[in-house]
Amino acid sequence: MPISPDIEQQLTKLGAPPSTLVEKFIQGSGSGGQKINKTASCVYLKHSPTGIEIKCQSDRSREQNRLAARQELIKKLLILYQKAAAEKRDAREKKRRTNRPRSRNSKNRMLKNKKHNSQKKNLRRKPNAHD
Repeated sequence: MPISPDIEQQLTKLGAPPSTLVEKFIQGSGSGGQKINKTASCVYLKHSPTGIEIKCQSDRSREQNRLAARQELIKKLLILYQKAAAEKRDAREKKRRTNRPRSRNSKNRMLKNKKHNSQKKNLRRKPNAHD
């Protein structure tokens, strides 16, 4: 069963064309008797640009594992890109919040504190210093 064209299209759309994928077939491990240790039905898939590695041994069939590994890669790439987009959006929002003008109450409170501090400093001066 070959890989469906829509999965390949999704991968290409996400920036993972087949040329950027490293695919290996390795022997499986775990429970299942001797047969699992003799056949190379486990699929190892690596996306070179991002370094995402996936091992898939969910089925006995190599083709089913290839399909499952690609679907898992699609999920991980979507999560990666959504996380990057969220970080970018958060950075824009933070910049917008820091650059917005102060509220009227906040500004009045700041000015009141400044005036209070200047009065304290004036009291620390020597007598007749400014007369």
